[in-house]
Amino acid sequence: MNLPQTDASSPDALLGQPLQHVTRDGVEYVVLGTAHVSRASVAAVETLVANEGFDAIAVELCHSRAEGMRNPDAFKQMDLFQVIRQGKVGMVAASLVLSSFQQRLAAQYGIQPGAEMKVAMEGAERARLPLWLIDREVGTTLKRAWRSVGLWSRFGLLGGLVASVFEREQVDEKEIEKLKEGDLLESAFGEFAQSSAPLYDSLIGERDAFMAARLREQALAAPNVRRVLVVIGAGHLKGLCEQLREQREPPAERIAELAQLPPKASWPKWLALGLVLLVFAAIGYAFYRNPALGAQALRNWVLFTGGCAALGALAAGGHPLSILAAFVAAPIKPFRPGIPAGGISAMAEAWIRRPRVADFETLRDDISQWTGWWKNRVARTLLNFILVSVGTAIGEYAAGIQIFKSLF
Repeated sequence: MNLPQTDASSPDALLGQPLQHVTRDGVEYVVLGTAHVSRASVAAVETLVANEGFDAIAVELCHSRAEGMRNPDAFKQMDLFQVIRQGKVGMVAASLVLSSFQQRLAAQYGIQPGAEMKVAMEGAERARLPLWLIDREVGTTLKRAWRSVGLWSRFGLLGGLVASVFEREQVDEKEIEKLKEGDLLESAFGEFAQSSAPLYDSLIGERDAFMAARLREQALAAPNVRRVLVVIGAGHLKGLCEQLREQREPPAERIAELAQLPPKASWPKWLALGLVLLVFAAIGYAFYRNPALGAQALRNWVLFTGGCAALGALAAGGHPLSILAAFVAAPIKPFRPGIPAGGISAMAEAWIRRPRVADFETLRDDISQWTGWWKNRVARTLLNFILVSVGTAIGEYAAGIQIFKSLF
């Protein structure tokens, strides 16, 4: 990582920086609010680590994000087949989109996203201080955010993510400093995050409470720690400090509550199943009325579901065999529980056009361009899964409408 040159011994680096002191249960927390893409934030962290004595350093990172910073090439070991089988395509795609958003901000000024967090981690290592990773796992946060909003609101969520990737307007460094007033995840989702109370709570409020509880838990486990440097995004500064002062329940209980995934809504699953059963009942009724009418209804089912899924694979730039796999898999989806048609087509794509080392190396840069999603083999496989799955769903509804129109 190429970090900017700063004078870590200069107290001027702390001028104007969001800094609060909170004492709880005999432990003083020195809480620094940072912008995740900011030279000034890096200098502030360096100054505090170099000039003040701490017993531990805490950072707004979960274990997976910290590992990603320590080993930025780890994603090159990603097993695409396992990602597809385990149904993690959406999560991987969302993580890549967020990473691309960070890269877009950072590329303008030659400083990597989260540089101040890495400086804090390196400072803890040099001083041989305990390092506390206090943020909730990013996957849990994204899932809770996704499930916190309704069906239509999710389109806004997706729109915010997509816009954060392909926005090309240059960001002035003064504007980057204004990120101190918000949070990186909140910024990635745009104004939608601010207008949706459930989404804002999942991205910001819940994490404030989680990180405060984690600090208390870590302090209880380390009775010799009396002074802790806490490096967090400044969008969390006010909320975390309030939680740190006011929380009364045992920290382990609060952490367990906030780390739990809310159950998936069951009605979309039952609605989809009910519609498919209704369509097949209609096909059976068509055969009962007239075998030719039944054959036509069955043909409509195959052509609409298989055709729309195949169009999804075609739109993703899929290989002819992955397009064929989509066409075959989509009509038999109701009789084949497990991997969806998008998964079968994506695995065929990954098997025929195996991603190269270069595809993993350039993945983050490639997805910041529209064309990169089709050029990069890893991104194209993920895109194949998504578009085939969407095509299959559209085909099922279109087939149902056509079949009922032929009967009545």
